[in-house]
Amino acid sequence: MFNIASPEDIKAGKVTDVYFERAINVLKEKGVNKYVKAEFVVKKFPSNYQWGVFAGLDEVLKLLEDLPVTLKAMPEGTIFRTNEPVMTIEGMYLDFAVYETAILGLICQASGIATKSARCKLAAGDKIVVHFGARRMHPAITPMIDRSSYIGGCDGVATPIGAKLLGIPASGTMPHAMILLFGDTLEAVKAFDEVIDPKVPRIALIDTFADEKFEAIRIAEALGDKLYGVRLDTPSSRRGNFLAILKEVRWELDLRGFKNVKIFVSGGVDEEVIKQLNEVVDAYGVGTTISSAPVLDFAMDIVEIEGKPIAKRGKLSGEKTSLCE
Repeated sequence: MFNIASPEDIKAGKVTDVYFERAINVLKEKGVNKYVKAEFVVKKFPSNYQWGVFAGLDEVLKLLEDLPVTLKAMPEGTIFRTNEPVMTIEGMYLDFAVYETAILGLICQASGIATKSARCKLAAGDKIVVHFGARRMHPAITPMIDRSSYIGGCDGVATPIGAKLLGIPASGTMPHAMILLFGDTLEAVKAFDEVIDPKVPRIALIDTFADEKFEAIRIAEALGDKLYGVRLDTPSSRRGNFLAILKEVRWELDLRGFKNVKIFVSGGVDEEVIKQLNEVVDAYGVGTTISSAPVLDFAMDIVEIEGKPIAKRGKLSGEKTSLCE
């Protein structure tokens, strides 16, 4: 058994906060159930954020599909600002009260991932960004993370299950483990080339045993036109001036006629690293930065009861209009 809630558990309201269960019991016992309208907004973004990218709507719709409620929402991928409602739900309160916790969880994390992905892609411009972060989060939510990263602008994802959900090929290179088992980078790359479908790009990992520059030259000369790219996942303890290392690799490849070979970088990549390296790098594998992105702190606020504007202190009553970007 894995420590996850099943879809049945979620739909049964078992992941709600207990105070909702208790409130529902009280309201039912006293015969109180009113038609309400509630909005989902972010009041404050994480530090240095000025906007968010909305995601997670698909699962909210799945959760609410059998309920007598009306849901209005921005399309996924829409940019929004603070205090702009991304969704509005209306109906009899007791029909959806138990799902507030789950709804917020679905959009808070998905939108956080989509937003961080957008920030990385914005920094990269026309360079490729692939989500590599499945290993940093619980595997049960891998498809959600991959999907949200794609909504945010990532060009690809690394897991087969995420790629299948999106209808795209999975993107990846080769692991250090395979190279270590072969005992030589070139031998590992040759074996990969012999076994793997020719449609899969040949991207050699070149930081396992030796200097990246010399490994890049060695592999490019051996594979020739079949080499699509080289990837550097150099540990931070060995990076020094990483931009200088990348420029060396690019220079030596170009000097020998391998200008078509792309340079991929992974390991500790975020939007700031991308800005520093973008003059040389052609593609990025972004892992932890995306998969463990700061959640966007949505709240569900009741703004009308029985058609009359009402809200708690610090909130604006009445339905709002959002200008989608």
